[in-house]
Amino acid sequence: MFDPDYDSFLQVLSAGSLSAAARALRLSPASLSKRLTRLEDRLGVRLLHRTTRRIALTEAGRDLRDTLTQTRGMLQAVEDRIAGRGTSIAGRLRMTAPTSFGRMHLAPCLPAFLLQHPQIDLTLDLTDQFVDLLASNYDLAIRVTANVPVSLVGHRLATSGRVLCASPAYLASNGLPATLADLRGHRLLAADGQLPWHLAGPGGSTVHDGISHVRTNSSELVRELALDGCGIALRSLWDVAPALKSGALVRVLPMFAGSHDAAIFAVHPPTPLLNARLRAMIDHLALALDQRIGRCRTTYHRSGGRAGK
Repeated sequence: MFDPDYDSFLQVLSAGSLSAAARALRLSPASLSKRLTRLEDRLGVRLLHRTTRRIALTEAGRDLRDTLTQTRGMLQAVEDRIAGRGTSIAGRLRMTAPTSFGRMHLAPCLPAFLLQHPQIDLTLDLTDQFVDLLASNYDLAIRVTANVPVSLVGHRLATSGRVLCASPAYLASNGLPATLADLRGHRLLAADGQLPWHLAGPGGSTVHDGISHVRTNSSELVRELALDGCGIALRSLWDVAPALKSGALVRVLPMFAGSHDAAIFAVHPPTPLLNARLRAMIDHLALALDQRIGRCRTTYHRSGGRAGK
């Protein structure tokens, strides 16, 4: 589809290293390095700081990556339209999602979709690491966030009410905080990138910063640590509603909740024409997840809790 040097450049970014990209392209690392050097000489700029094990984009490299990714999407959309594939729900669809959400809520939604669209070749990778969609081969990412980057297109699938919570054992040992300032004397639990906490309270929006008692890249581990009495966490109702109902977790500072802007989004790189398989998946998830997350809110309300809208 592209100049071979452009394809080599994008393959290096997708693979994450020169050696891995060379294996995927069935080239030697030296041959692939020559291709990249040729492209840099042609453009008159340095695109990558690279070794055989690690690469880092320069500002010019990021510009080229974003441009090529958007151009590739536009060309694919034109090809699909001309070839009459625009309405065919078939072909490869690569997705990524947070581990806990993917296991608990995304996976149960997929059988019905695959039964309805048996010609979809689906790949779903679960990770709590940030995935750069503009530098990867993923078509769609599920994200629980309050802010979709301007470089991506976001489709809101469901609300994501969040509450501060802890186990009864932790609160029995450490006391129940009465004010937000009291949290400074407590152990906080959050995965990498989840602090500071953006909260909505009686006085409007506020931010509470701190350091997690345990450093981890796993949001799922944070929930387990909270259940085991290690501290106070800000958790989504889709994640902890059953524990709140059973009493394994109790709400802390009920006058505060996670920012009302947080929601579950399907995000993808900009494209002039959303292909049929992507549109079908987004529409399916919007309906299925809204029902599932709605049941979590209902479970929480029936247990006597008060969730953020």
